[in-house]
Amino acid sequence: MKSFFNQYRGVIYASITALFWGFLSIALKVSLQFMPAVNIVWFRFVFAFLGLFMYFIIFQPRKLAIFKKPPVLAIVAALGLSINYIGFTTGIHYTSPNTAQVVMQIGPILLGIIGFLVYKEKISRMQMLGFVIAFIGLSVFYLNQIEGVLADKLNLFNKGFFWIVSGAFGWVLYAALQKHLVKSFDAQLLNLIIFSIPTLLFIPLVDFTFFYHLNFGQWILMIFLGVNTLIAYGFLALAFKYTQVNKVSIIISLNPIITFVTMTILFYLDVQWIETSILGFKTISGALLVILGAIFVIHFRTKESF
Repeated sequence: MKSFFNQYRGVIYASITALFWGFLSIALKVSLQFMPAVNIVWFRFVFAFLGLFMYFIIFQPRKLAIFKKPPVLAIVAALGLSINYIGFTTGIHYTSPNTAQVVMQIGPILLGIIGFLVYKEKISRMQMLGFVIAFIGLSVFYLNQIEGVLADKLNLFNKGFFWIVSGAFGWVLYAALQKHLVKSFDAQLLNLIIFSIPTLLFIPLVDFTFFYHLNFGQWILMIFLGVNTLIAYGFLALAFKYTQVNKVSIIISLNPIITFVTMTILFYLDVQWIETSILGFKTISGALLVILGAIFVIHFRTKESF
């Protein structure tokens, strides 16, 4: 009974992460109207770091001694997550929340490939089918997204597309190392270390004058982005604690659907604060194939896990 309850808790925690990530790309798109991408990325890391730091200061101050000699792999993982954040945010600036969410599914697919090539995991036929489905889906999605796009906008779209792909590669680096590190270190303590590196790394690139001119609504949106980072990654760590990695990953892979539904609702509400559009049948089909392929790659992994 206890095991079942823990599994249920894990699913709930993973669903919360998926929910927050589903809204994240939309909030980022709006915030990019008044704030540079690097400022947004830095603020998210700072907010999440300070939130976790206050927790450890109050409840587990002794664990902060890890900063005297942080794990080298955690530092590398932090660099990977930094690339992920800046790539994803910049990519949204040039494309759309829907596009960003679909293309980011390359991340878990690449993680499956790394398991096969680097960690010598056996690859199943269903996984191979997943790779093929995802490739076809991404091709269909991309080709239908660029149909009818003007030449100047096509260049911007391609630029954004490849920024998001770079972000996916950064996420793979982070996730692969995080999976290895959680075997030896507390997950939230790892998050604290990982959030601290980009907090310092991006300071020279931040233009602080933008923060002086924010109105109340804009500050609320920025705080939401910070809270989103803290809560999503906090619940993700808890989800991995209570249920299987594969189950958590599948739930998270469904977060683009939340984005699609929300953007469709906003389209019919005719909101003015974000550019919305309805995805065509072929584009939606391509997106769903990418998600389905990612689920196949995740779900049919062999028991040998890194």
